[in-house]
Amino acid sequence: MFKVNELYEQNYISKAKITINQGGTSSGKTYAIIQVLFMLAIEKPNTIITVVGQDIPNLKKGALRDAKTIFSASESLQQFIDNYNKTDRIFEFKNGSIIEFTSFDDEQDAKSGKRDYLFINEANGISYNVYWQLSIRTRKRIFIDYNSTASFWVHEKLLGQKDAQMIISDHRNNGFLSVEQHNEIENIADKELWKVYARGLTGRVHGLIYTNYQLCDAIPEFPKTCYGLDFGYNHKSALIEVGKWDNRLYWHELIYQTELTVSDLIYQMKELNISKKIIYADSARPDAIEDLKRAGFNVKQADKDVKNGIDFIKRHQLYITKSSTGLIKELQHYKWKEKDGAFIDEPVKFKDDAMDAARYGSYSQRKSSTIIVSTGSYYNNILDKL
Repeated sequence: MFKVNELYEQNYISKAKITINQGGTSSGKTYAIIQVLFMLAIEKPNTIITVVGQDIPNLKKGALRDAKTIFSASESLQQFIDNYNKTDRIFEFKNGSIIEFTSFDDEQDAKSGKRDYLFINEANGISYNVYWQLSIRTRKRIFIDYNSTASFWVHEKLLGQKDAQMIISDHRNNGFLSVEQHNEIENIADKELWKVYARGLTGRVHGLIYTNYQLCDAIPEFPKTCYGLDFGYNHKSALIEVGKWDNRLYWHELIYQTELTVSDLIYQMKELNISKKIIYADSARPDAIEDLKRAGFNVKQADKDVKNGIDFIKRHQLYITKSSTGLIKELQHYKWKEKDGAFIDEPVKFKDDAMDAARYGSYSQRKSSTIIVSTGSYYNNILDKL
């Protein structure tokens, strides 16, 4: 029906009530669990399966995207599915089974509904109380996955239970990655990040660069904005909208995706209705910058001074929109390099595409009149309420 890896087999045959998947980056754990859920829905008529994420944006860019990819690539699977309800994010099967993708605001919200199977995706972004309310309303099996940058409730409350099994995986378990992707992960220079992302082990990440940030719903309307753009293909292409107001910086993720050609990027930017505002782009790709200019975009080469750019950002109160899932994930491991037991003023180069793009937009516009700065008390009063 579809190609599977060993993680699929381990999750499918597990007899444990709770199957815990702790894994490094790109180990294929989420993809494998979604495949298992599709198979369970087919084999067991009238089965209710719930996939839960931290929020809907995370689901759309993670587990739900994997589900759509698996569905689109398998004609055999499509024969068993009657409909995909895009509004409610539900796969409806011909035998009466469903797979629903959702999130819950709090434990009270999580009390609604019962299910046969539960998948908690990226569990370290979900509270234990929400998990517990969902777990006691799950009749058969629970799947959990996460990258373990630090211990949390799975380690404290679930491991060691007789009905819980842990599967530790890393990129070496994923035969669908390219040699370049394997090498990038295997060659992570930082020992602690290597432990977490290359081997799937529980880590303790110190020396994070940006720790003083808050989440917000959107960039307020009154700051004028620009954009930062980092080109990629095997790496993520990242387009970040940047707003500045007094000592506040706002970042909003617009594009965060691999395998984008310049033509793909131009198409998406037009779909996003990117205006004539300045886009500060990676100067290492003058050919791509020229293509964007010819497509009508106002693109300039970014100031790529890393240390001064980071210092500039750290002098501001940073706000990240809640839907900026790639940005938020990168913030959680973006750290200084260590040498002889001490941190040095240079960031670790690993999954920092959104960090670079956001810095391009933030630092390059510092002398520009494109972003207006005001000290008006009216706007300060509004901002203080955000």
